[in-house]
Amino acid sequence: MPYSWSENTDSHPAQELRLWPHQSLPPKGFAAFILITYLLFTVPLYGLLGTKLLWGLLPFLMITLAGVYYALRRNDRDRQILEVLTITPDSTHLLHRSAKGAEQEWDCNTYWVRVALYPKEGPVPNYITLSGSGREVEIGSFLTEEERLTLYAELNDRLRQATRQ
Repeated sequence: MPYSWSENTDSHPAQELRLWPHQSLPPKGFAAFILITYLLFTVPLYGLLGTKLLWGLLPFLMITLAGVYYALRRNDRDRQILEVLTITPDSTHLLHRSAKGAEQEWDCNTYWVRVALYPKEGPVPNYITLSGSGREVEIGSFLTEEERLTLYAELNDRLRQATRQ
């Protein structure tokens, strides 16, 4: 799962949840994909070695390869989202850091935090929000439907535990 809970200890009662988008293409996989794409692009050129047609096709193949490289790098940058939810018996704090580095924060008394699940009404299926202090904020919208259902149950349990302490 692309999220993890920190362990709660008696000396430090805060619980921390870190969420991030799934990273399906690691750096080694990216390098291998670009190399294989390059090699596959050059296969048709072997029959054209020594002809003027080679120089006519080569720029277009290299532009296509550069486009694939740019698209994959852009996708990697756009997935650099991080959400950190900190739950203590007294307060709940959510920090959302977007791919561009902008940060948004939300604070609320843990007793008043409510978790809502919108199975069909949200922008994504099983949309999860936290509400309190007069605001409603989304959490984990980049997760899959099943992961959001699991997260919803875990958030309810953790908030219930925190208010009992």
